[in-house]
Amino acid sequence: MIKIWSMKKNEDAAAKKKPKTSAAQIRVQKDLTELDLPSTMKTNFPDPNDLLNFTLTITPDEGMYKGGAFQFSFAINTNYPHDPPKVKCLQKIYHPNVDLEGNVCLNILREDWKPVLNLNSVMVGLQYLFLEPNPDDPLNKEAAQEMVKNRDTFVANVKTSMRGGSVKGIQYANVISQ
Repeated sequence: MIKIWSMKKNEDAAAKKKPKTSAAQIRVQKDLTELDLPSTMKTNFPDPNDLLNFTLTITPDEGMYKGGAFQFSFAINTNYPHDPPKVKCLQKIYHPNVDLEGNVCLNILREDWKPVLNLNSVMVGLQYLFLEPNPDDPLNKEAAQEMVKNRDTFVANVKTSMRGGSVKGIQYANVISQ
């Protein structure tokens, strides 16, 4: 009888040491198992035990950003899916919807977020920004104005910036994929 009692104590102690899985972690696990990423997108989990923080690399295979590799960090808080993930571009890029600090202007990451949306929705939205940048909702107003005013100059600026060049005095990261 005493042996059973001590086994029960050991089980209770082991249960207390084991971290509880949050609702956000459960939902992220579900989202990740349902991901259907094209070959132009890859996820990376620096810490395999931390599903709430990871990176996504997008390598567009068409459009003006073709040939680039763009990295985004995802930080998901414990209130997910009620709050959207925090997404930042890890490189300085010339894009109307990404500012120089890496903040991303994507409607579903702000006012249009709904808990029924998932990580796949966000990732597809990010990829779409490289196919169709939106100058009507910019974070980088200069790039947006250039895109509207003179598309050829905008495309040239995109190419220069992707090679790590300078555009209007700002040095950009070389994002050309090998």
